[in-house]
Amino acid sequence: MTATTPAPTRARTASGGGTGIAVTLCRDPEQFARLAPEWDALFERCPTATPFQTHAWLHSWWLSYGTPGRLRLVLVRRGGVLVGAAPLMLAHRPFPVLVPLGGHISDFFDVLVDAGHVAEVTTALVRGLHRAMRGAVLDLREVRPGAAAERLFAQWEGPRRHRRDSVCLDLPGVPIEELFRRMPATSAKRRRAKLRKLDALGVEHRDVPAEKVPTAVATMIRLHGLQWEGRGVTPEHVRPRFAEHLTRAVTRMARTGHARICEYLVGGEVMASDMTLLSADLAGGYLDGVHPELRAKTDITSMLLRESARHTAATGRSTFSMLRGAEPYKLRWRPVEVGNQRLLMARRELRPVLAAYAGLRTARAAAVREARERVPGLLEWRSRLDEARSGGVRAVLRGVRAGERN
Repeated sequence: MTATTPAPTRARTASGGGTGIAVTLCRDPEQFARLAPEWDALFERCPTATPFQTHAWLHSWWLSYGTPGRLRLVLVRRGGVLVGAAPLMLAHRPFPVLVPLGGHISDFFDVLVDAGHVAEVTTALVRGLHRAMRGAVLDLREVRPGAAAERLFAQWEGPRRHRRDSVCLDLPGVPIEELFRRMPATSAKRRRAKLRKLDALGVEHRDVPAEKVPTAVATMIRLHGLQWEGRGVTPEHVRPRFAEHLTRAVTRMARTGHARICEYLVGGEVMASDMTLLSADLAGGYLDGVHPELRAKTDITSMLLRESARHTAATGRSTFSMLRGAEPYKLRWRPVEVGNQRLLMARRELRPVLAAYAGLRTARAAAVREARERVPGLLEWRSRLDEARSGGVRAVLRGVRAGERN
């Protein structure tokens, strides 16, 4: 397998004996950047891929969150054409582990496999991963049911473990009136009334063009901070690196039709904003921000969902996902619970290491569950401590506002 590195090291190639298949390992961030046209073309040939597998999202994540020297991209080419890719990074937890690019801010992971060559590309990826892993375990988190990564897991001949991961909540890609029919009649009636009240307020909405995404992202993060101020905002959402990543990734994704920011205005002022990430058959509501004044006047979830449902249905996508988390406000819409998967794999000689690593992950998950049950405020306290360590919400918001003015 070829290792693409910044240093002028001689490469070795592993090919598929007469099939024209070549597997390479890319460790060079500059080469990763240059892959964009090939990667984008491959993404369009992968019907199971989600927006979190676009080159724009993954490369931007690497620039903001990646650790120098640890990039690991397993690439498969057939006759010189990119037909498969596994975007990974080396980590130590505490054993050497290959983990997905995209990290904890990405709701789904998958490998890319050209739909026209599924069997041979999957086999080649398995071979490439086996070589790339060496002394490392492979830990694929947030694998959506039906993902191409499931086929890797099925073909893996070494030790492996299957675990449940996050729960996502999905709705069919239909207009909001059809979503109302999924609810009890009284609940649907209340939400229709709240939407009429919203319309009476004169709330307008607009899609943000790609060239205005940087300003729109800054506005959305400012509103998000205001929306959650004093209620335990997710610390990462107000850190500069998160804003930098979203600005860079979503600007590109908006140009290619893989992201959309919708702003809601009252009297010409943006009072709410939400971001949807898009792939061939899925729309995912990723982040939103709402001014507390508007939040106090109407049902914000219905407001955002009405427009998201309209857009999802109008573009022919079958699913609108509310992504990870089973919060009560999502459950009111009677969504379908979809469980992501965690797929652990290792080479045969690392069977004991995989067992130890899987045990550590299981113990950690149990400890988190127990903490939530025994001390409900503990995790929120830790979140607030993280905020303080990172400079606090207010300081970050001041920086975002200053960026908007500049």
